[in-house]
Amino acid sequence: MKILFVLLGPTGVGKTALSIDVARYIGSPVISADSRQIYRELPVGTAAPTEEELSLVKHYFIATHSVTDYYSASLFEEESISLINKLHATQPHLLLCGGSMMYIDAVCNGIDEMPTISREIREALWNQYNNEGLSLILEELRKSDPIHYKEVDRMNYRRVIHAVEICRMTGKPYSSFRIRRLKERPFKICKIGLTRERPELFERINKRVDDMVRKGFVAEAKRVYAMRRLNALNTVGYKELFSHFDGDCTLNEAVEKIKRNTRIYARKQTTWFKRDPEIKWFNPDNKEDIIAYIDKVSGSLQ
Repeated sequence: MKILFVLLGPTGVGKTALSIDVARYIGSPVISADSRQIYRELPVGTAAPTEEELSLVKHYFIATHSVTDYYSASLFEEESISLINKLHATQPHLLLCGGSMMYIDAVCNGIDEMPTISREIREALWNQYNNEGLSLILEELRKSDPIHYKEVDRMNYRRVIHAVEICRMTGKPYSSFRIRRLKERPFKICKIGLTRERPELFERINKRVDDMVRKGFVAEAKRVYAMRRLNALNTVGYKELFSHFDGDCTLNEAVEKIKRNTRIYARKQTTWFKRDPEIKWFNPDNKEDIIAYIDKVSGSLQ
């Protein structure tokens, strides 16, 4: 029986170390589902696996792209499903590991297919946003797609702009493309969630941010500072350091903001994952229980 084990959980919970042990146990590579670790310029700030960790087991989707490349959850769905099907020809049990909610959802459930946006429409909208702000674009979304207008986070300018791109490109509401139809996969999916008590998780996050700074996070952010408008860099850690480089805050203030915003993101991840009743939850320190569960699932699906 072909099985995809999905090891997921919030940032800082301890996925990387455990994923290597689990992958070696089931004879699988690690298929990463991290939307920022794919960028080769960002190893420190994304807590990507170290060279030593990468040498222990084969990893996919780590440092495979540049921040200047366009990438999305839909592309990840296409590439990861193709890889999984190829690997399943010789390896019945595979491991997907990460915390990027949309990437995991793309593999497990599929993403609605969206029209390709023309360069002219994309550039026109971004020029409008840069010159006039978001208010007129929001008003256009309200008229073109009142359903999505009520649902969208109106402070998230990228999502608002993307929705209007679809409306302009097709002449149809963005919401009409969001059918949320689950896609059938030619393999079973077993989701294993990792969790810790909140105080412990937050302490680990704070320590990890300090470790990143010691390992050269600030220098790494400076190397990509000139490209800060790229979507790949619109993420916790880099945004706060860019603000420091702009003179808006001290380095210490930026580091504290990174810790705070990472904790907020971890809560968001946990809330998202907790909605899924298919996830079986474990403390990552209980490796024996996780292995026993994997054995149980493998045996029951033979």
